[in-house]
Amino acid sequence: MILIAGGGVGGLTLALMLHRRGIPCTVFEAAAEVRELGVGINTLPHGIAELAELGLLPALDAVAIRTRELRYLNHLGQTLWSEPRGLHAGHAMPQFSIHRGRLHGLLWRAAAERLPAGALRTGERLLSVTQDDTGVTAHTTSGPMRGTALIGADGIHSALRGLLHPDDGGIRWQGIQMWRGALDWPAFESGDVMLIAGDLKAKLVFYPIGPGSTPGHRLTNWVIYARVATGEAAPPRREDWSRPGRLRDVLPLARRLKLPFLDIEGMIRASPMRLEYPMCDRDPLPWWTQGRVTLLGDAAHPMYPVGSNGASQAILDARCLADLLAAQPAPAALAAYEAERLPKTAALVASNRRGGPERVVDVVCERAPSGFTRIEDVIPMEDLAAIARGYAQTAGFAVAR
Repeated sequence: MILIAGGGVGGLTLALMLHRRGIPCTVFEAAAEVRELGVGINTLPHGIAELAELGLLPALDAVAIRTRELRYLNHLGQTLWSEPRGLHAGHAMPQFSIHRGRLHGLLWRAAAERLPAGALRTGERLLSVTQDDTGVTAHTTSGPMRGTALIGADGIHSALRGLLHPDDGGIRWQGIQMWRGALDWPAFESGDVMLIAGDLKAKLVFYPIGPGSTPGHRLTNWVIYARVATGEAAPPRREDWSRPGRLRDVLPLARRLKLPFLDIEGMIRASPMRLEYPMCDRDPLPWWTQGRVTLLGDAAHPMYPVGSNGASQAILDARCLADLLAAQPAPAALAAYEAERLPKTAALVASNRRGGPERVVDVVCERAPSGFTRIEDVIPMEDLAAIARGYAQTAGFAVAR
């Protein structure tokens, strides 16, 4: 029996993969009820391939958008770099843009249908862990649970990470604040294009995440983010994450971005909810695994949300760990999993701190803050390609050329 602390994207994907391999598991989630929270995320082709193997592609198509193109722009709407995505880039699987809550709900329902009764538990918070030569005991708010291994998939505020690393440096914040929302909005172009636009002061991320109220509309995700502090101060308190954002804070940033084809201010004003929270991560850990206990997803390697990699890397963690648990005893499997996944994810955490592929915007805006006539006069296209494609190589979803 594998115990999984945390019923988010990573934990549920692992549970579904273990079930497919005939390995029993129990998922216990601290929240009293599972709700479809959040806004938009992207899931990359190598992550989608794993979900497709679980038979979830039709369900994804019903609620998500197959992203066709990613376009980087400056604050005036001039194109700096564009590239096809997913199937259009030559991958065997699409890239999906999706509401995080809908992805979570889809995985929860699939697990509820496939796993035995009682395998999904809510309202159970991990308090402590003990282990011996034959197994591990997770002590929760409802009592002890015994298993052969315990996997902490309990997010950036992971209780298990805190137990394993009591002296961990904690959540890191470089002073970047995000404002986010989602709303029914007229489709931009063909309704499957992702835009990242801005300058050195503020950036917009814009993409459709699901069908809209009419064929000409999409459920659309937007993010405005900017540096508001030096990063020397502590991040906002946990209770200040995902709080309602104020128009007076976000609209001045939105007005910097003069995209002639997009009413950014109108979109923000029309959003039923505007959330504000810090862009945070944690320093990579020296190790994840202690005997029969390890970490997965954001509990192991929370990273800045650039490059569309958070959910995808949790899914890849789950596949790697499930395969290893099917092939060898738990302690050896967990050690091999850490050896495979920790270096790769640590490299991504570092890359995302430097801006990931969105450095394309920074590099061009440093050289041409007032715009340009020809992008080739500002920077060689091969230099932009090196940033964008180099990140894809690091993240493991580059197309062989």
